[in-house]
Amino acid sequence: MTATPQTDQPVERVSEATRWGQLVIGIICMVMIANLQYGWTLFTIPISQKFGWSLASIQVAFTLFVLFETWLVPAEGYLVDRFGPRIVVFAGGWLTGLAWVLNSFASSLSMLYIAQIIGGLGAGAVYGTCIGNALKWFPDRRGLAAGLTAAGFGIGSALTIIPIQRMITTHGYQTTFLTFGIGQGVIVVVLSLLLFAPQRGQAPDASSLVQQGRRQYQPLQVLREPTFWVMYLMFMLMAAGGLMATAQLKPIAKDFHLDTTPVTLIGITLPALTFALTIDRVLNGLTRPFFGWVSDFLGRENTMFIAFALEGVGIWALYVYGQNPLAFVLLSGVVFFAWGEIYSLFPAACTDCFGVKYATTNAGLLYTAKGTASLLVPLANVLVVETGGWKGAFIIASLFNIIAALMAIIVLKPMRQKVVTRAGDEQAWVSGTQPT
Repeated sequence: MTATPQTDQPVERVSEATRWGQLVIGIICMVMIANLQYGWTLFTIPISQKFGWSLASIQVAFTLFVLFETWLVPAEGYLVDRFGPRIVVFAGGWLTGLAWVLNSFASSLSMLYIAQIIGGLGAGAVYGTCIGNALKWFPDRRGLAAGLTAAGFGIGSALTIIPIQRMITTHGYQTTFLTFGIGQGVIVVVLSLLLFAPQRGQAPDASSLVQQGRRQYQPLQVLREPTFWVMYLMFMLMAAGGLMATAQLKPIAKDFHLDTTPVTLIGITLPALTFALTIDRVLNGLTRPFFGWVSDFLGRENTMFIAFALEGVGIWALYVYGQNPLAFVLLSGVVFFAWGEIYSLFPAACTDCFGVKYATTNAGLLYTAKGTASLLVPLANVLVVETGGWKGAFIIASLFNIIAALMAIIVLKPMRQKVVTRAGDEQAWVSGTQPT
């Protein structure tokens, strides 16, 4: 597991099967950790019923998971850029498996919290590493590669939701935690042994359709760049605006009296809320590779403007027309589709701008905006209480997205143009810095 420094001499280009194989390994690892976030909701009520803990106290564990999953990604990314992806994902697999094993034995809230902190550390290590590795292997299709990898996390839980629900019903939540924890952890650990970062010359040249910088910025240099903080603010606005709408979908449906209203679409009839959640989860995953692929041709900022503006209009339309059951289902799908692409566009734009050498660390620094945005989400509940309705929350969420869309064209595009056209005073793949 020791890192072997490579020389600055270029090596032969690898086959397409090799680099696509690296991408597929990363996607499978992301699928394996998706349940730590998206499957958690299935366990909260059984835990509450067994121990009598309030749902609010149980959800503190989930908050801790999200914070440790996002805020420590830069540190984990530094380890990846220094020692390579294999050892970091290996450790992440062990930690994610251990977290669910501990959840199965947790008999106190403190133990549950510790387990979720461990899970957050493991999930962040796997998430940040797999995104960073995709960015390095696909300089010619960076948006698509980041999008496909992020999609694994976005819709990965869809494959196991039904098996988890059934096992909780038949064998209890503790056995389910133990079984899936060991299974998911083992798969990530085994696949980690196959991961490696590209050496100089192994990956193709950067795409000519998307302008990319020649200078390789270290993380501390990135933090001194105003362009980074513009991207950070945009990421935070998009994440907060989307979360305000999407995280409150169930109470919105209830207030609109749509949570049990049947809706028929493509020959399927389901309650409006169930239909919306099902479609939203799929679209939230598909949007990541779709808009990532589009950005490889149209450019990052142009694609951001289109997607972010669509999100802003979609959120407003959901408030205006969402009391119609069919419109609620379709417009919530638009909101999810126009929101999930931030997890492919921003990592790609960051790497285009600041170079591939420290891509995992720099993208991880930007990813912490998700954690910052999560702190703004409770504003929606405050506004509902203060105003007696959802109008204020929807207006703010919509404005956040419109502002981010305008910033992409008016502010970010010219600023990033100046950064990527700077003369490179540091060569990529400096000897002894990029491990095998």
